[in-house]
Amino acid sequence: MGDGDQALSFVYLIGCLILVVSALLVRRVPIGHGLKMFAGWVLIFLAAFVAFTLKDDFIALGKRVVAEANGEGQVVRVGKELRIRKSFDGHFWVTGRVNGEKVRFLIDSGATVTSISVQTARRAHVATGGGFPVMVQTANGVVTAERGRADKLVIGTIERHDMAVEVSEAFGPMNVLGMNFLSSLSGWGVQGQWLVLKP
Repeated sequence: MGDGDQALSFVYLIGCLILVVSALLVRRVPIGHGLKMFAGWVLIFLAAFVAFTLKDDFIALGKRVVAEANGEGQVVRVGKELRIRKSFDGHFWVTGRVNGEKVRFLIDSGATVTSISVQTARRAHVATGGGFPVMVQTANGVVTAERGRADKLVIGTIERHDMAVEVSEAFGPMNVLGMNFLSSLSGWGVQGQWLVLKP
């Protein structure tokens, strides 16, 4: 919600409170009783104001709860295949392990190489500095990244060793499972709401 919308809501709230005070004065309600009624109305209007101001956050939270309840983003094993359900945000997310450390990945076929955050690299003991830094195209523009290698990368039952990764502060907390992992599979593709990975 913009600052203008919040200001308008606040003015509306003040106007409503003035109307309540005016009604109490006109009715000549005793001061003690009037203060209690006024405090009650203030709480009601404040709750309504907060709910209106944070409605987008409440909607996003509701979608996340529904997504979790529906099993979106979950991984299901069907035979040797792994099936990953699409998340409510329209992307495919999966939790895997890098050198034994749990890592949540966004699966992105537009990323050439699997990318991990600096924090993830530290936790998983992924060493960097293998050659010159590389330039990586991201949604926020071109950034510089260090080359590294993950000794072990596990997604569900799929395990890969000595996997090339890129590490950069510019990635923030994001970890991306890229094409170098996807192309190591015998096959992969989207089927409706599911991403299917074939070892």
